[in-house]
Amino acid sequence: MRYTQLTDAQVKQMLATIGVTSIDELFKTIPPQLRLEGPLRLHPALSEPALLEDVRSLAARNNDCGKLVCFLGGGAYDHFIPTVVDALAGQTEFVTAYTPYQAEASQGVLQAFYEFQTMVCEVTGMQVANASLYEGASAVAEAVMMATTITGRKRILLSEGLHPDTVRVLRTYGLERGIEYAGVPLADGGLDVGELRARLDKTVGGVVIPSPNFFGCVERLDRIIPVLHEAKVLAIVVADPLAAGMFKTPGAFGADIVVGEGQGLGIPLGYGGPYLGIMATREEHLRKMPGRVVGMTTDREGRRSFCLALQTREQHIKREKATSNVCTNQGLMAMRAAIYLAALGREGLKTVATQCFDKAHYAAEAIAALKGYSLCFSAPFFKEFTVQTDRGVDHVLSECRRRGILGGIPMRRLDERYEDCFLVAVTEKRTRAEINSLVAAFEAA
Repeated sequence: MRYTQLTDAQVKQMLATIGVTSIDELFKTIPPQLRLEGPLRLHPALSEPALLEDVRSLAARNNDCGKLVCFLGGGAYDHFIPTVVDALAGQTEFVTAYTPYQAEASQGVLQAFYEFQTMVCEVTGMQVANASLYEGASAVAEAVMMATTITGRKRILLSEGLHPDTVRVLRTYGLERGIEYAGVPLADGGLDVGELRARLDKTVGGVVIPSPNFFGCVERLDRIIPVLHEAKVLAIVVADPLAAGMFKTPGAFGADIVVGEGQGLGIPLGYGGPYLGIMATREEHLRKMPGRVVGMTTDREGRRSFCLALQTREQHIKREKATSNVCTNQGLMAMRAAIYLAALGREGLKTVATQCFDKAHYAAEAIAALKGYSLCFSAPFFKEFTVQTDRGVDHVLSECRRRGILGGIPMRRLDERYEDCFLVAVTEKRTRAEINSLVAAFEAA
């Protein structure tokens, strides 16, 4: 019973209640060719100490950012996480009650999400934020659905600088909703404003603009957003929240909806998650925003208190009329982000952003000076950039791995037009010595 939940007697009782005599009869609707015949071909059972040792030996074969120097980016980054984040977010009262499924959620949890919302508003420059979404890509998809709800228009333009995986998520979300997507090309790494203007018409409800985009380039939102507003089209900006430490926020340029991936805010790298989706918007669009919104009020004794204020678009409230499938928030990850931002403060955020910027530019200049390497674009960038090489991307990155360095992401895996390019990310964790080692590996290749 330690690892097997049900006894034979319990199985017989359930089968009798259902009205069948055996497990085989229960699954008779499954075609015979799809059923398992005989036991699984497994090794003999191990003792618990032997099993644990086997698992430890398998785990030791993995390489991670604790063993290798990481210059990988493309949406997930090796940022430093202050010890206080793990210490506080690991408290049992947060881990076991991480998301407010009910209005009776504890005041402490609700207050933490209220603080998270407030800080998201500050790093995006927007007026209201929700208590988080599942991760960055689905946050973009929710923003697109939100734009179609607000405007009543089902056509959405996507910058070709949007992460290809996010595009796939958008197309999946749009299948049953009749959303039509069209791309807007880039010019030297940034959105081509002339082409954008030519594609705007009365059928377009919103334009998705990542900044920095997938190639690392920072967009000229001051030129793009006014063009959208002239056409009465919503500007959906996909932002890196850490960039707020040194760049103007999307809200400062007039963005209508701001979303992004919050993994860089105190959340460790993982095999796809759990990560954190952030979303903020203008107050006028508050009731169209998906997810939970925590509000602050006073109780009957006049004390400050917190409550779930809105969850009006969610499926458990509106049922079949819901315009979003969101029914919770990424609570524990939002807690980590709130602790991270509170621990850093304004000056700490500025320091992290500035170090990312300075170190990335130091690396880019050194790489571009090598024979056989160049930067793909002259557009400004924040913490990652795209490198072009005639030395063979696989050969270059293989040489890096041989030296214990994860040198970058081959771009052809995501966009075949960039066969000879790879993406390099440099965070505040990378030292001058590590960057110099990366450059030496490229030179050796």
